Amino acid sequence: MDYTYEEFTKLIYKKTGIDLLQYKEAQMKRRLKSLYEKKGYKSFKEFFDGIASDKELYYEFLDRMTINVSEFYRNGKRWEVLEQKIFPSIMKPNEKLKIWSAACSTGEEPYTLAMVLSEHLPTTKFQIIATDIDENVIARARLGVYQERSLQELPPKLRDKYFKKQGTMYEIDPSIKRCVTFKKHNLLADAYEENVDLLVCRNVLIYFTEEAKATIYHKFSRSLRDNGVLFVGSTEQIFNAATYGFASEETFFYRKK
Repeated sequence: MDYTYEEFTKLIYKKTGIDLLQYKEAQMKRRLKSLYEKKGYKSFKEFFDGIASDKELYYEFLDRMTINVSEFYRNGKRWEVLEQKIFPSIMKPNEKLKIWSAACSTGEEPYTLAMVLSEHLPTTKFQIIATDIDENVIARARLGVYQERSLQELPPKLRDKYFKKQGTMYEIDPSIKRCVTFKKHNLLADAYEENVDLLVCRNVLIYFTEEAKATIYHKFSRSLRDNGVLFVGSTEQIFNAATYGFASEETFFYRKK
């Protein structure tokens, strides 16, 4: 007996935490049917059994199901500034660093933070909280599996050290996955993290109104410890930083005064 599409979605939710019913049914059904037919399956039941037993097919299914537009180590020069100038200025000898990656999408950004920090500190010396409003992208982030195109900007030494190739996909090392705690969070409605040393929110606020942005910047400022740093995207320079209690530290980095 074949599964209905709805039964298939329940099994996928149980396996991955991703809710396919949040996507347009006709479009997703068509996309997945085309994949399973290409692979020689005749039904959703056969396809799910295949996904459950074949890791490479499972990863291909994940890639077909989600449209991943993020990248590891995006805008590499900014990551070099973070590593060489910002990290040394916020390190605390006897305390754990608290880092918040807000609107983290499918996890490339917080995992990049974890990899870069792991090159300088034991993983017990920092915690990374990664949040997004979309539960499906959080579920995908927790899985820690990515297409090669997402790793194109990542320095080869980090890719070789922290990823394992699985067919056409790359799986992040469990030691890096353990550094990141993913949570659902709405920047406009939910309570913010407190006592944060580094807050990273890049290429997201461009989608908000000026009024909403101002509210978020004020909340970011309150969320940071004194001397904490906000890292924003390359299109999100804050021209009136002092209004929010920030001073420009480097391009796209703002320190709480």
